[in-house]
Amino acid sequence: MAEHQLGPRDEGIKGVLPERGPSSSQVLAFMTLLWLGGFLLLLAGLTLTATLIGLTVSSPVFMICSSVLLPVVLVIIFAVLGFIASGAFGVTALSSMSWMVNYLYRLRFPEQMEHVNRRAQETAGQMGQRARETGQRVQSKDLKSDRTGLSGLTEKG
Repeated sequence: MAEHQLGPRDEGIKGVLPERGPSSSQVLAFMTLLWLGGFLLLLAGLTLTATLIGLTVSSPVFMICSSVLLPVVLVIIFAVLGFIASGAFGVTALSSMSWMVNYLYRLRFPEQMEHVNRRAQETAGQMGQRARETGQRVQSKDLKSDRTGLSGLTEKG
């Protein structure tokens, strides 16, 4: 049987794949953050659902007992706190998951991240330089037109 030899296409794919898998501490951190993010998203959903159900149930009571202001104020406060808590749990869960994905990507592809950061800095520097040059060109054209008297509009009668 002939042995399969790696061509240039196979070597490129092999260069992207890691030599070894993640360590046990990385797997444990991933599983913990995944569980925590999922739990926080579940908590956000439950809090939002409970807040909406509470508002739905208490709305008819407001119509019947509209003269009593204290319960209305308390329910409004609890509804606002429910929405804030739901949003906080959701933002916390999404930011945790975003951090986890970014962390794992940096562990897996550190060279590419350095290249991307370097490339972004170079591009930002080039764009800043171009903006300065454009500003200087506009300023010099404005000065030239002021000197020649072309900047003011003439009225034709």
